[in-house]
Amino acid sequence: MASGGFGFKAYTLFDTLVWIACLNVLWIVFTVLGGVVLGFGPSTVAAQVLVRDKVRGGAAPLVRRFAKEYARNFGKGNALGLPLAAVGVALTLNWGYFSAGWDLGSQIVSAGVLMVALFGAGVTCYLFPMFARYSLSVPQYFLMSSRFAMRHLAGTVILLFVTATALFVCRSVPGLVPFFGIGAWLYVTGWLCDRFFTANDEAMEADQAAGAADPMAMPASVATREAGIA
Repeated sequence: MASGGFGFKAYTLFDTLVWIACLNVLWIVFTVLGGVVLGFGPSTVAAQVLVRDKVRGGAAPLVRRFAKEYARNFGKGNALGLPLAAVGVALTLNWGYFSAGWDLGSQIVSAGVLMVALFGAGVTCYLFPMFARYSLSVPQYFLMSSRFAMRHLAGTVILLFVTATALFVCRSVPGLVPFFGIGAWLYVTGWLCDRFFTANDEAMEADQAAGAADPMAMPASVATREAGIA
């Protein structure tokens, strides 16, 4: 029994690694097909939809489903990705400019820019998995992911740690990037976010049930209930 259990776990691990490698290749190919700038947003959306399906036991054909989600969400994917890219470029340029200064004011501003960049990275980690789970308008995705990042700091720190680790490993071993670098980050962050969102939704349901029993309790706002985010 122990040998059979180990064999099943080994097979599951190998199957997941192959799936991640295929996802990584698909993300790169479809990002390039979109001209990179117009491709990374829809590719990330499609990848997170597939990650959520995978962690919930789905077995849809990977290539066909990725292409379908990429095409279906091309507009919304760019509506999410392009603002992130613009903000990222602006923060990078500002941090580079101010961090080069030796005066106190420049150092304070550069530290502030760095903090904003860290917060933005945390929001980004939530943004695309949130798209894969909830049906909201584009502005609401930014609003709710920012709110979730602020109110669930432990999860945000974990996601930032995962992101920093992925960047360190990819810089140390560049050969991993075409095979696992991006796909592994998408899979782990998507898996974590799915659990964070599930725990949050369950907590909200419990709070709403308690509020329904209390005639003096205030009703939850429509936006919060729709997103399932406390």
